Amino acid sequence: MKLLAFLAASAFVFVASQATAQDLGQAPVKHAAAPALHDLAPAGPRSEPKPEPAAAPASEAKPAPKPRAVRRAPPQQQQQQPQGFWANFGRGNPAANQTYARPQQQPSQQSYSARPGGNRLFLGMFYSTIPRQTVAFSEKYAPGTIIVRQRERRLYYVLGNGQALQYAVAVGREGAAWAGTSVVSNKREWPTWTPTPEILRRQPNLPRFMEGGPQNPMGARALYLGDTLYRIHGTNEPWMIGEEASSGCIRMTNDDVIDLYNRTRMGATVIVQR
Repeated sequence: MKLLAFLAASAFVFVASQATAQDLGQAPVKHAAAPALHDLAPAGPRSEPKPEPAAAPASEAKPAPKPRAVRRAPPQQQQQQPQGFWANFGRGNPAANQTYARPQQQPSQQSYSARPGGNRLFLGMFYSTIPRQTVAFSEKYAPGTIIVRQRERRLYYVLGNGQALQYAVAVGREGAAWAGTSVVSNKREWPTWTPTPEILRRQPNLPRFMEGGPQNPMGARALYLGDTLYRIHGTNEPWMIGEEASSGCIRMTNDDVIDLYNRTRMGATVIVQR
C-alpha cells in the first residue's frame, strides 16, 4: 500500500510539474534534448543580421542647411603701364608704349636708290658733308656756265671775275660716266622718277614710277640736260657725295642743288669733263 501511495504521489508531482512548465511558456531547460538525425545536415554559413539604425527622434532632427551666398571678387583692373621712354626701358615688351615705336614705312614711301646698297660709310649713319665755297677760277667761261670735273668730283658754277662756286658731287660709275657739252633744257622741283631699262635690269625690284618727295632718289631739284636722260639733281643718299655712284647723272646734296637751281637759267651751258 505504501509503495502504491508513493508511486501515485510521484505521478501527481510529475503531472503537476509538466502542467506548470506548459503554463510558464515552456521555458528552456538547462540541458537541451539531442537533435534528430535528419537535423544533422550541414548548414551554410550563418550571416548575422545587421541591426538597423534607430531613427533619430523628431526633436533631434537637424534643419536643412540654408544656401550660402557666394561673394565674387571684383574684377582686377589692368595695371597701367608707366608712360615715357625711360619708364619702359628694358621691360622687354615692345607693346608697352607705342609712343616711341619706330613708325613703319608704307610701301609707297620706301626709299629707293639707283645703285645697289653697300656703301663704305657704315650705311650712311655717319658721313661728312663738303660745303660749297667760292674759289679762284681762271678759265675763260661766261658767267652762268656749269663745269663738271669728274676726276675731282666737283662742279663749278662760273661767277665771273676769276671766281666760281665749287660744289661737291657724285659722278657716274666706271662704264656709265660720260663727257660732253649740253644745255639746261628743263628745271623741276621735286621731280618724279622713272628708272631706265638699264637700271631695271640691275635692280628689277625697283618701282616703274615714283612720285617726287624726300624719299625719291632724284632729290629736291633737277636740271635736265638737253634731250638726253642725264640730269644734275639732288639725292636721298647724301653720304654718296664725292664718289662714283650714279648711272651717269650728276648728284648733289639737296641743299646744294637748290642753291644751283636758283642760280641757273634755262639754256645755260653745261660742260662735263673727265
